[in-house]
Amino acid sequence: MFSWLELKIPPPVVAIISAGLMWLLTTKLGLFSVDIPNKLVLCGFLAGLGLLVDFVALWRFMKAKTTVNPIKPNNASALVTSGIYQYTRNPMYVGNFIFLTAYLIWLGSPYNVICLALYVLYMNEFQIQPEERVLQNMFGDEYRSFCSKVRRWI
Repeated sequence: MFSWLELKIPPPVVAIISAGLMWLLTTKLGLFSVDIPNKLVLCGFLAGLGLLVDFVALWRFMKAKTTVNPIKPNNASALVTSGIYQYTRNPMYVGNFIFLTAYLIWLGSPYNVICLALYVLYMNEFQIQPEERVLQNMFGDEYRSFCSKVRRWI
């Protein structure tokens, strides 16, 4: 129905939009928020972890000399299956999710779980599934084997 959205919005932009929706829910709609003890430490840890996951995944792509452009998966020259990719097929999206979780905690609104769910739903439908179709066509049995061993998220 909305297939025109496939591979159109860069995933970091989707994460920023999700963060913006979180901010709107918390600040503009006047929904209640909860104060979480040691929020700064917890958010700092999660934000750092999210960035680390993103950079480790990016480094693996650069080491394999393949594209990091998620909008053009057909430009991939190699299938990356080592390092962090042994644990998740989409560590950069997982890193964004962790970062958004830190922001959710920072804002303190439990309603922002809705935005996290929307992020995952959008990424699955309009980014990950189209990427998977392209990669399956490009790498065939090697990609199917990878998918059978490694989960999409975690």
